[in-house]
Amino acid sequence: MNENNNLSEIDIQEQKIIENKELNIWEALIPVFILMGLLAYNIFIADGVWLGDYSNQYILLMGAAVAAVVGFFNKVSINTMIAEVWENWKSIFIPVLILLLVGALAGTWLVSGIIPAMVYYGLQVLNPAIFLPASVIIAAIISIATGSSWTTSATVGIALIGIGSALGISTGMIAGAVISGAYFGDKMSPLSDTTNLAPAMAGTDLFTHIRYMALTTVPTIIVTLIIFSVISMNIETTGNADISGLLGSIDSTFNITPWLFIVPIVVIALIVTKTKPLIALGTGVILAAVFAFIFQPEILESLSTSSFKSITNAIFSDTQITTDNEKLNDLFSAGGMMGMLWTILLIVCAMVFGGAMDAIGALARITKELLKLATSVFGLFASTVFSCLGLNAIASDQYLAIVIPGKMFKQAFEDKNLAPENLSRTLEDAGTVTSVLIPWNTCGAYQASVLGVDTFSYAGYAFFNYLSPFTTLLYAAFNIKIKMLRGKI
Repeated sequence: MNENNNLSEIDIQEQKIIENKELNIWEALIPVFILMGLLAYNIFIADGVWLGDYSNQYILLMGAAVAAVVGFFNKVSINTMIAEVWENWKSIFIPVLILLLVGALAGTWLVSGIIPAMVYYGLQVLNPAIFLPASVIIAAIISIATGSSWTTSATVGIALIGIGSALGISTGMIAGAVISGAYFGDKMSPLSDTTNLAPAMAGTDLFTHIRYMALTTVPTIIVTLIIFSVISMNIETTGNADISGLLGSIDSTFNITPWLFIVPIVVIALIVTKTKPLIALGTGVILAAVFAFIFQPEILESLSTSSFKSITNAIFSDTQITTDNEKLNDLFSAGGMMGMLWTILLIVCAMVFGGAMDAIGALARITKELLKLATSVFGLFASTVFSCLGLNAIASDQYLAIVIPGKMFKQAFEDKNLAPENLSRTLEDAGTVTSVLIPWNTCGAYQASVLGVDTFSYAGYAFFNYLSPFTTLLYAAFNIKIKMLRGKI
């Protein structure tokens, strides 16, 4: 990932994959079938509110309870399951803190005028004819520089959503473009932790992995850019005629100045220089608060009885800045840290389910069954891809979707005379980028919350993310750039 440094590379390589010989494949799949069935009912029939606002969280806990029952009947102690859930919870401590800081960042960047300034200048540069492919490129550049798709979304991603919304472009399209670019950069950056983790699990080196991964990643991003270019050229928007009005509303509400860009530049520079994400984002919150006092005193006075209270509210709770333009009123609002609680609870509950599934040996059993299907070279690649996809949905964690298949399939790749970079590339093509397409995965939950766009709304436009596994399977099917350890197949 990139983004959240939720487990160190050493911790993750030393993580044990729990196996349970008592458990058969159908028993391992029972919690999965029940979870998917309940989620499908909630999403497609009950409109997401079957059990209230926290339906998905309750369903994940139900799935964990079913897994616990299956484990109990297969001689897994409750202490083992609790211990594994606790390990999962420990692994998300830093991501949860990052989510809280991102909430604070959104609030302070709003009241300081940073986000309005990004929208103000962006509206003058970007137009619907180039907006979507430009968003892909901008997000890719920032993500390569920072090694973090999470940081990219929390900075330029939020700004691009604001600019595109003002132009009348669908937020699902914009988020899909941002995520496509962000995950391209995340995959190709040597600063990304998943880009370091995948070759470590497969047994190759970082730069061999990046060079080999470029063979599938570059064509995929080119196709993505072409698709977004075609969409942009044919897009129907309502924003062009109203740009002057939008600019006037922003200018009359905020003190807009290029000096406000110092804050995001400092944050990105800190990330590029490998500063801890918590320190970088915390610095962004503090600097934005200072800039709010300097540049937006009128805004702070209008929001509360004191400027200090306005800043505190921006960090911790809801902030709404009213302008004379209805479009901007929806855009210039932020939930602060409180706005992140739904997402945090979703991640916590997902870790309960993933921990229970790991503890009873279900993750290892499902992966082993997929390994049995790998009777050919293509079958091996396909099994690895589906293993990564399945673990992103079942374990709800991007790292486990790389670690478990990496450990399980490493020997099989060697037995097929395949160079280790084949495995590392496949782990990234199928594990890293698809995590964001799962609503209850840590990545999907984060991106939906930060960008303010439901996962199902952007998933159809995250072309790079779902084309990547197809590309790697296409290469395997036609033996394109498949490196062997010795000679040829």
